[in-house]
Amino acid sequence: MKTVRVVAALILNQDKVLATQRGYGEFKDGWEFPGGKIEPGETPEQAIKREIREELATDIRVEQPLTTVEYDYPSFHLSMECFICKVERGNPTLLEHEAARWLSYDELDDVEWLPADQLVVTEFNKYLVKRSVRERKQ
Repeated sequence: MKTVRVVAALILNQDKVLATQRGYGEFKDGWEFPGGKIEPGETPEQAIKREIREELATDIRVEQPLTTVEYDYPSFHLSMECFICKVERGNPTLLEHEAARWLSYDELDDVEWLPADQLVVTEFNKYLVKRSVRERKQ
């Protein structure tokens, strides 16, 4: 089975994260964290910055890695490196997606995530719990 290596950005703004809805292809209308394929010679961090610039006309700063999700779709294996990011410059503008929503952390279950992105939501929820515990200790 072919492996597709991609990156995804969890773009945080205050207590919200950006979700985008696919506007084309096999997974049209499914919700995902924005990103795309890693090009030859790119690091994952370079790829996510380029993809967000291309898809959302926004420059982001990569804060930290979140997780790498491995998921078997019927026709390919997805390896998705996910990063916690912040907007550095610009306002996300939809160039490829059908829709976007800034979801508060308690709204994460309000959209129909693509299967691999459902796994990312699970990892993001774990990250939020750890972050909350750290903040309480400070």
